[in-house]
Amino acid sequence: MFVLAELKDNVRIAPELFGLKLPDAIKDQINRKLANKVLLNVGLCIALKDIVKLGDSIILPGDGASHTEVNFRYIVFRPMVGDVITGKIRSCSREGVHVTLGFFDDILIPPSALQHPSRYEETEQAWVWEYPLEDGNTHDLYMDIGESIKFRVSGELFEESSPIGPPDQEVPTGAAGSSSAAGTGSSAVGQEGNKTPYRIVAAINESGLGLLSWWAQQNQDGDGDEEEADGDEEEQDPPEGQEMSAEDE
Repeated sequence: MFVLAELKDNVRIAPELFGLKLPDAIKDQINRKLANKVLLNVGLCIALKDIVKLGDSIILPGDGASHTEVNFRYIVFRPMVGDVITGKIRSCSREGVHVTLGFFDDILIPPSALQHPSRYEETEQAWVWEYPLEDGNTHDLYMDIGESIKFRVSGELFEESSPIGPPDQEVPTGAAGSSSAAGTGSSAVGQEGNKTPYRIVAAINESGLGLLSWWAQQNQDGDGDEEEADGDEEEQDPPEGQEMSAEDE
């Protein structure tokens, strides 16, 4: 789930940071730049592991800061396809079940990857697994918000999200047609700006996956049946003390 990525960057140290040791100043600047950021085809950056190599520091003409080429290793969140992870349900929609890990929210379980058969309840805003019973009926198992869920990673999607330009200039209120056109353009830019740089696609349509409460309840039912069976066996066997008393008689 977490990997070490070997990266290379040219780190700029401002003059006001010259009082710090160079490795400490570089570590601080790298974390400021990368922590909680997504690198394309790399993953979500978590924290700096260590610095592998420091190059020579140079000062460019017209800039009082130093520039140092650094090779370092960074802890990155990027689970492998097939990994089984436990998270919590953040929300449900017709797109599927949205899962969060606390530090990463862009996990989607599409309807085709849910337990079959499942349906979406508009009133409850939740997906429901129609669990088949032995008598031919079904029992509804709701996927409620906040429930712990175990899923398998089935894919990942990186999308380049470049910075958007400044918003369109305001149009005089008298130009009604121009105003509506400008509004449409700004909304289109807003949609492009909401791109998700890194998403994970997951699945729970396997035995043992899904809400932890589903399988915990089944295990408890199974343990209860075993205890009842053991109790019946114990009742059939007479206590040792009674056997001894019968022999004495």
